[in-house]
Amino acid sequence: MTSLTEFDAKAAESGNAATERFRDSGKTAAIEVPKERVSLLANEVLSAVYETVRKHKVSYDEFNALKAWLINVGEDGEWPLFMDVWVEHVIEEVSTEDREGNKGSIEGPYYIPGSPELATPATLPMREDEGGTPLLFQGQVRAVDGTPLAGAKIEIWHADDNGFYSQFAPGLPEWNLRGAVIADADGNFALNTVQPAPYQIPTDGACGKLIAAAGWHAWRPAHLHLKVTAPGHQLLTAQLYFDGDQHLSDDIASAVKPELVLNPSERTDAAGNEVTYDFVLDAARS
Repeated sequence: MTSLTEFDAKAAESGNAATERFRDSGKTAAIEVPKERVSLLANEVLSAVYETVRKHKVSYDEFNALKAWLINVGEDGEWPLFMDVWVEHVIEEVSTEDREGNKGSIEGPYYIPGSPELATPATLPMREDEGGTPLLFQGQVRAVDGTPLAGAKIEIWHADDNGFYSQFAPGLPEWNLRGAVIADADGNFALNTVQPAPYQIPTDGACGKLIAAAGWHAWRPAHLHLKVTAPGHQLLTAQLYFDGDQHLSDDIASAVKPELVLNPSERTDAAGNEVTYDFVLDAARS
């Protein structure tokens, strides 16, 4: 029997995995939104839909195509993908607009909590023959006032050189290219990984049907995902991109910000590239 590899990944399997991860994440536990707020938001969203229907004279055929597609999104488990690709960047923008520290970005559907904790300097779990250019990613975690944040945690995860994420594609080790690096007493961290590749979001499911029907592309620029935490400070969720990527200006997820673009240089002491990027965290809200 032939073992499946990451190239056998299917949108429905990845989508259902993302849906189950979201359900298990606890993010929906004890959510109580006031009725007045629900009424306000629901009415405004519906009003925007009505306006679009009237403005563009939406037909019954188009209406029924939309209903069929919405059903398909659920069947493929792709609601997390849809929401994270086309909506989350605006939620992130308004949720963090008052921060003084680093700019963040979307989390996306492929975060897995509980990755292995690694003391700095660290090397992310990876296969012996892991493809991609070696990358030393290093920096410091500080408070807004410049105080180093000892023991800060830098969770990192990213796609491999083929554009696939562990736990969302078959054949990959469970924690491949995932880890939680603990900064030293001065807030400094250093980790070794490989530069990820640009990739297309899954196109063989419902989201892919929308992309094809609209004549869009499905590409995301190469990026590192990070969550940076320290006691008494706000969580920073970010994606860091790479200068020169052809999809920085037309990311399907609209998540790129100039402050998040890295410019690695060639290492002089080893093979591969290196880059330094510091994180500045805002104090926790009282």
